[in-house]
Amino acid sequence: MEYEIKPKNKLTLGIDELIQYRELFYFFTWRDIKVKYKQTFLGFAWAIIQPLAMTLLLSVTLGKIISTAGMLPIPYPLFALSGLLIWNIFSSGLSNAGNSMVSNANIIKKIYFPRLIIPVSAVLVSLFDFIMAFVIFIGMLFYYHNEVSINILQFLLLLPLSVLLTCISTFGLGSLLAALNIKYRDFRYVIPFFVQALLFVTPVIYPISLISNSSIKFIFAINPMYAPIELFRHSIIQQHLNFHLLIISLFSSILFFVIGLFYFRKTEFYFADLA
Repeated sequence: MEYEIKPKNKLTLGIDELIQYRELFYFFTWRDIKVKYKQTFLGFAWAIIQPLAMTLLLSVTLGKIISTAGMLPIPYPLFALSGLLIWNIFSSGLSNAGNSMVSNANIIKKIYFPRLIIPVSAVLVSLFDFIMAFVIFIGMLFYYHNEVSINILQFLLLLPLSVLLTCISTFGLGSLLAALNIKYRDFRYVIPFFVQALLFVTPVIYPISLISNSSIKFIFAINPMYAPIELFRHSIIQQHLNFHLLIISLFSSILFFVIGLFYFRKTEFYFADLA
């Protein structure tokens, strides 16, 4: 007698099955965290050093130019780090999730479990790095407290919302790339280039006010990372939000999430054969 294991519904997360295998989230996430920092002299400190070093580098190169132009109501180091914190969840999570099915090929071939656990766990690893680096961000808020006006309630609401939207976007694109990568190995080379290119069309290191062309702003809004970064910064900058662009970005996040989930669930039944 033969049994065929395949998703019942391609447009569902399979919540019941994910709950049944919930211990695997911890297993894969903690395993990847330990592997990432294994045999490193500074260990988990790298999660803090990397965004901090990038912030310092950007402050020296771009910070003076943008600050002199009077485009920022807050110090540039704080502006850059606020963008990098959210961006690093996306960039790290997307890279990890996109390669997750290939790197876990041996496990996929041996046992059955919901395949979605693997890309989700890859995104959770990036959240660990975010929590570590967020400590530095809080320290910078205290350091620049005289130059920043923070609405505590707004900050507590927009922070989790930004992180949630980032995770949704990352999981959607990550699961799509994971499914494509296991069938077309060319994507292992496409993913790093895609992440680097996307950085330059995301207001991470410069404000969106730097761009005056409305058509280019629309292109930026299609980027699913536009909304999370702008919402997070709004809690510390208190500047006007372009709700039209935010809605476009939110729609883009949902669209990528649905497409990624649909394609992953549609193709996951042959992962073990191709891995």
